[in-house]
Amino acid sequence: MDLTTQYLGMTLKSPLVPSASPLSRKLDTIRRLEDAGAAAIVMHSLFEEQIALESEELNHYLNYSTDAMAEALSFYPAQKEFHVGPDEYVDNIRKAKEAVKIPIIGSLNGFTPGGWISYARAIEQAGADALELNVYFIPTDPQMDSTAVEAMVLDVVKAVRKSVHIPLAVKLSPYFSATAHMAGRIADAGADGLVLFNRFYQPDFDLENLDVVPSLNLSTSAELRLPLRWIAILYGRLPVDLALSTGVHTHEDVLKALMAGANVAMIASELLQNGIERLRAIETNIVRWMEEHGYESVKQMQGSMSQKNVAAPAAFERANYMRILQSWRPDPTGRLLR
Repeated sequence: MDLTTQYLGMTLKSPLVPSASPLSRKLDTIRRLEDAGAAAIVMHSLFEEQIALESEELNHYLNYSTDAMAEALSFYPAQKEFHVGPDEYVDNIRKAKEAVKIPIIGSLNGFTPGGWISYARAIEQAGADALELNVYFIPTDPQMDSTAVEAMVLDVVKAVRKSVHIPLAVKLSPYFSATAHMAGRIADAGADGLVLFNRFYQPDFDLENLDVVPSLNLSTSAELRLPLRWIAILYGRLPVDLALSTGVHTHEDVLKALMAGANVAMIASELLQNGIERLRAIETNIVRWMEEHGYESVKQMQGSMSQKNVAAPAAFERANYMRILQSWRPDPTGRLLR
């Protein structure tokens, strides 16, 4: 059974890639991920703010996202809360490359062009096989239109692309007004791959202390549908590789990602929740499913259920919306049935 796949110019032994998460903070865990079957590993992210904190240049971040009130500073993590500093992060890339044989993908998380982008070059020089740029930005200014938001993202992509020669993937949010068009512009800006999608972690309210607090809920398989749809729509239309991220928990989720057109399926929540060994079980079940259904390779199924290849391409657009709404009916008890 041939599970190999191509991603960012690399031949991977399978489509199973642990995404950026706390699991890649320690060398021991990175080795365990490789032993469990990870085909490559995306390192945990190095944040733009993290680099600025170390160099004591935080003011422009506060101006972007707040009114620069004194209380705003307290919501950012203190430097000691970051598990490694920028230089240590780069050193960890080097150590990870020495510790395992699978590709190591660095991860930068930021949203403005600036001096922090120099760390892209440092990550490359440390031996990273590729770089994932996670562009996470909340446009809260009513005067900032979509054109300005898109220009900001493209400026960052171009600046990072100019800084490194290794393959570059860009991890996006699903909230652009014209996702397909923006994906194409990012490809034109030099991205070799797109990772769909970033999860936005929404804050919660503490009613007792009247405070805004961070909140984390791990993903579920139900969240697979959003990236699945867009992977299927974009497959074959752009000259980039596609990684599906968010909602990958089972071998069925991975198979769906591949059939939509993904080169790899990125997984984190399942491993955080149920252990690194889940990777091995997922791979075993993929092989079993392929044997039972007559597939000899991952390449054989990639894109087979994309919009360009299915019999009813409208299923990815308004037709799906209308059919779902029209297919529900109440039963005599008042519940909704399909």
